[in-house]
Amino acid sequence: MVTVQDVFAFLRGFAPTETKMEFDNVGLLAGRREKPVTKVLTALDITDWVIEEAKEMGAELIVSHHPVLFSCKSVTEDTSEGRHILTMAENGIAAICMHTNLDAAEGGVNDALAEALGLEDTFPIAVDGVFEGREYGIGRVGVLPGEMTVDAFLRLAAEKLKAPGLKYHDAGRPVRKVGVVGGSGGSDLAKAIGHGCDTFVTADVKYNVWLEAKEAGINLIDAGHFCTENTVIPVLQAKLSGAFPALQVKISEKHCPTAQFFVR
Repeated sequence: MVTVQDVFAFLRGFAPTETKMEFDNVGLLAGRREKPVTKVLTALDITDWVIEEAKEMGAELIVSHHPVLFSCKSVTEDTSEGRHILTMAENGIAAICMHTNLDAAEGGVNDALAEALGLEDTFPIAVDGVFEGREYGIGRVGVLPGEMTVDAFLRLAAEKLKAPGLKYHDAGRPVRKVGVVGGSGGSDLAKAIGHGCDTFVTADVKYNVWLEAKEAGINLIDAGHFCTENTVIPVLQAKLSGAFPALQVKISEKHCPTAQFFVR
């Protein structure tokens, strides 16, 4: 019999909770540790529709990247966080959320993003700490097997990340050495520049960062928060299925990018 605690212990071995950023809230955030698990739903976020999907498949556990709660001070229907917790509790669904620790993990979010883009010889864009004698950090730098034009790389990124649209700045340089940070990584632009990257891929880029990229002469691509991080969900599904063959582990079919693009 597999329990919620068994799954949590396995995920902690892969992405230690000790490597999370200080602000973060990760781990088993809802549910009973000793509850038996037969079905697991994996998703980037725990939303109304993801919880409904878990109910429909009879899942006892949702494993997500983003935490189901950050600042919840009461569990009522007055907030989305409270509503989510109430609905999961009423339906016996636990939640394990691995956020910035999964960003930093070997084989986690940023390695999955780098692999999707075809990067090789990757290394952390910065070292954020040391755990059990090993350095860890969020973001990666790697190289493509061969040089590409910005246009060709944009097409590759859109296809591999299943992105409905991309924002970009073309600095007029070919793409070969690329820095990536899944999610909101615009503040790491200087680190990518420091590593000699010609291109930086991230999400949620602020106005001033676009100006900095233009002045620095680096290609900058905003591929969206969901699309730069959702690459890790198939990784979680595969790891959980491999570690627990008796479990039915499914990737959410209902969760997808929320933002749409209008081009005039």
